[in-house]
Amino acid sequence: MFKINDYVIYNSIGVYQIVDIRKDKDISNTETEYYVLKPVFDNNMTIKTPVNNKKVFIRKIMTRDQVLSLIASMPEKDTVWIDNDRERKESFMAAVKTGKSEEWVKLIKTIYQMKQEKFRAGKKLQKSDEDIMKIAEKNLYEEFAVVLDISPDEVLSYILDHIS
Repeated sequence: MFKINDYVIYNSIGVYQIVDIRKDKDISNTETEYYVLKPVFDNNMTIKTPVNNKKVFIRKIMTRDQVLSLIASMPEKDTVWIDNDRERKESFMAAVKTGKSEEWVKLIKTIYQMKQEKFRAGKKLQKSDEDIMKIAEKNLYEEFAVVLDISPDEVLSYILDHIS
């Protein structure tokens, strides 16, 4: 169970802080314990989810040592491009939904490399690949930003400084 003020990845949509844990009645009038979550980088909404909700993915964010280790391992991460557009989209979305930072890194690296390859050939990535990369980058950069105490906009340059 998480505690108030913990930072978590919620449903693979970003970093949230647990601002409260309270008991309320659910739709069937049963008293249920809920996490109250606020997004760290967008203050316009609050999410309330049952503590025992098995339908959503929630995990504690990585530690500083884990982030630094993941950054150090980035150059060795394998990339796997799937030529079939439909299969690639399904596989990439499944990787995003795992909520695992390692999968996001692999995904970003794979799409980025293909983007560079297509650029050199005078072509562009498909919009779906660009969109998936943006989701993975947002999730990863938010997590790294909280852990490293920097803004999400500073994460890419931080990574590049530490892998060069």
